[in-house]
Amino acid sequence: MAAFAITDAPFAPAASIPPAYTCDGADVSPPLAWTAPPDGTESVIVVVDDPDAPGAGSFTHWVVYNLPPVVTTLPRDYRPAASRLTNTPPAPRAAVNDFGDRGYGGPCPPAGMEHRYLFSVYALDATLNLPDEAGPAQVVAAMMGHVLDKGVRAGTYQRDENASAARGTRGAQATT
Repeated sequence: MAAFAITDAPFAPAASIPPAYTCDGADVSPPLAWTAPPDGTESVIVVVDDPDAPGAGSFTHWVVYNLPPVVTTLPRDYRPAASRLTNTPPAPRAAVNDFGDRGYGGPCPPAGMEHRYLFSVYALDATLNLPDEAGPAQVVAAMMGHVLDKGVRAGTYQRDENASAARGTRGAQATT
């Protein structure tokens, strides 16, 4: 697993994520691009999570699954319900994230704390048939045994010390 990779994002590997893609900015998904998936790919999944969030496991900010394998880019502020990107099946879907909604929820760690965010793409040898209310755990369970390859771009984000007082935090967990 090394050929499948994220090739373009608005931040370099391990660099700071621009505020536009966080709760301190427009809070929209960044544009992403990746290499063509390996032969046998039936669908692609994009996941954004925060492994530094407190508690068990990571905090998932976004899951888009069932992207057709011909799709190798996502535009800024991508929303599967609003745009199919291509008429090639399958139809992309978004899972419910850990904020409790289907959209992208950008980085929003506690003020003064730097967190890492993993933008991952997975090439699967299957499409996922999941209920509308499926969350990250259901997507991960369904993709087990179907991952052909994976690519990751890590970024970081740290809010200003006064950010939480000025802007608040998103979601049920204020430490994402």
